[in-house]
Amino acid sequence: QTSNYVYFENSSSNPYLIRRIEELNKTANGNVEAKVVCLFRRRDISGNLNTLADSNAREFEEESKQPALSEQQKHQLKHRELFLSRQFESLPATHIRGKCNVTLLNETDVLAGYLEKEDCFFYSLVFDPVQKTLLADQGEIRVGSKYQAEIPDKLAEGESDNRIQEKLETKVWDPNNQLKDPQIDQFLVVARAVGTFARALDCSSSIRQPSLHMSAAAASRDITLFHAMDTLQKNSYDLAKAMSTLVPQGGPVLCRDEMEEWSASEAMLFEEALEKYGKDFNDIRQDFLPWKSLASVVQFYYMWKTTDRYIQQKRLKAAEADSKLKQVYIPTYTKPNPNQIMRLSVRLVSASNRLLLSTAAQSPQWYAWGPPNMQCRLCASCWIYWKKYGGLKTPTQLEGEVQGLSPFTRNEGRAKLLAKNRQTFILQTTKLTRIARRVCEDILQPRRAARRPYASINANAVKAECKHTHTRQSRVSINNSLTNQWSAVFTRHILVSLHPFWNLDQASTKKKIVPGTRFQVVFR
Repeated sequence: QTSNYVYFENSSSNPYLIRRIEELNKTANGNVEAKVVCLFRRRDISGNLNTLADSNAREFEEESKQPALSEQQKHQLKHRELFLSRQFESLPATHIRGKCNVTLLNETDVLAGYLEKEDCFFYSLVFDPVQKTLLADQGEIRVGSKYQAEIPDKLAEGESDNRIQEKLETKVWDPNNQLKDPQIDQFLVVARAVGTFARALDCSSSIRQPSLHMSAAAASRDITLFHAMDTLQKNSYDLAKAMSTLVPQGGPVLCRDEMEEWSASEAMLFEEALEKYGKDFNDIRQDFLPWKSLASVVQFYYMWKTTDRYIQQKRLKAAEADSKLKQVYIPTYTKPNPNQIMRLSVRLVSASNRLLLSTAAQSPQWYAWGPPNMQCRLCASCWIYWKKYGGLKTPTQLEGEVQGLSPFTRNEGRAKLLAKNRQTFILQTTKLTRIARRVCEDILQPRRAARRPYASINANAVKAECKHTHTRQSRVSINNSLTNQWSAVFTRHILVSLHPFWNLDQASTKKKIVPGTRFQVVFR
């Protein structure tokens, strides 16, 4: 339903997109589209902005005094951080893959609590995809010790307050004045009349309020009453002096508020900006009304809310919201993922956590991950984690991170690591494989074969050489069937050592591997 945070899938291999649903609209062909607000992960922003986010995270940790976290917890915590944006887009509702929770981070939160909950994220910065900037969210909830008022000690009984009251506050009205309420009311009526007359004399006001009724309505606003009461206060509640202050020799005093100072075109710009940014007055001023001050924009907003224009727009929005969908039912997505490996005849083995990208050595289901030439695999649990959180559970070089570093510290060598487009060709071999590689060294020429992975191997020649070499070196008679058996074993290990992902039942076919492949295998 609207205002929910959900996962959207736009690619079978990439992590889910996290979006907030603003509207649900039904298209002409009967499909449902969701108008959503975009949220971005750390992997979606540039390295410079990641550095800025790291600095913000360090400041938050210092101010909020977070408990110590392990390196793995710090690594996983980066996957829970999102960046809000003002960017909208429309996506098909059929691409929704589930709900999640996104909250604004404040210093009372414990970061480790986000790791204990599934589908839980936080944000504290706002990302602008157009300007490529990262700013603090203006809607920050001011909770914490730095936002608390400093309460002075209570005065003892009989103790006088030695503070200078004029520096602490400004007195604008004295309720214990000598005037009676009817006298004050009469003075306020005179002030409104003076305000109406002043608008009739002012040329710009006569254009904006051409009728007497409109001028009287403008003169009855709060700005006129505040000016009248301030005049009484300054003249010590002397009506004669206050009256002369309202109408000096140069003519009546004209007081205007923001509703009168703004033109009709400026008011329309404000309404357009309010529709786009909501109550983000900084963005409204910066993008739509740069010649206005922030205080002027805020004052105009609260005065605008008292007008008939605001009431009409509120009714129109309510009627429009009633005509739109409030929620939509999305069935559980059960189609198989294209990255799912139906049959996997080998078991992946870890080598210092560089190639085995899963936390489990064995899994009932594996998924292809990363560039095709890397031949990387993820178990079912790690695949779900990758789709939801956009990273791996443990730091790996393939993900551009090195163990032992703080998640809020950038790795200087990361750019060089990611710039390598060819990975090292590594083989993990057994003793039997190494022996088999030496038997037919003249035919195989392993060093040359490693540089030419596309060149096919003549399996018959290898098998014949194995048989001939074994027969020549043996001083006893060996049964031909036993010789053939050992020759087949040697040939099998030779082919696997050079081309580990060949189908061993069809070793004579000319199947090839991608150059630069990096893998490790162990046979059951």
